Amino acid sequence: MIDRSAFWNLITRVICIGVIAYLVLTYGFLITQCHGLNMFPAMKDGDLCIVFRSEAQNLFNDPLKQNDVIAYQMNGKRGFGRVMAVAGDVVILDESGNVSVNGVNQRQDLPFPTYPKDDTEFPMQVPKGHVYVLGDYRTNTTDSRDFGPIPLEDVEGKVITILRRRGL
Repeated sequence: MIDRSAFWNLITRVICIGVIAYLVLTYGFLITQCHGLNMFPAMKDGDLCIVFRSEAQNLFNDPLKQNDVIAYQMNGKRGFGRVMAVAGDVVILDESGNVSVNGVNQRQDLPFPTYPKDDTEFPMQVPKGHVYVLGDYRTNTTDSRDFGPIPLEDVEGKVITILRRRGL
């Protein structure tokens, strides 16, 4: 014979674990797929990304820093990029393909040079509540050189892991 109190205790625990898992996966993390080659070679088209949501980062007092890879919304479309500068930093892109932040050359092991685009003037100070983002595939990407610094409200969160798509 089944003990009814043990059965209801088990059902209650399963429901509680389900609710907690739902809340963590809905409000703590975002699982999404990378589209395009903006972050090539770090991220490839089709890679699965796990993103630590901005709201959860704020709870743990974990602000965005230079070189964090983030997911953001721009014009209703999700994008990925690398934070080059945060609020108050001064960014300079020159015609020789160099990037400097606060006077320090940002030497990166990327095969693609970083040239300024037509409408952007440098030096540029990143406004409060914004981040300046560049894609890793610098010669064929859409990033802050196109639409300016990204408001923190549009940042979905920090990419914490990438799962390669091999056969998924």
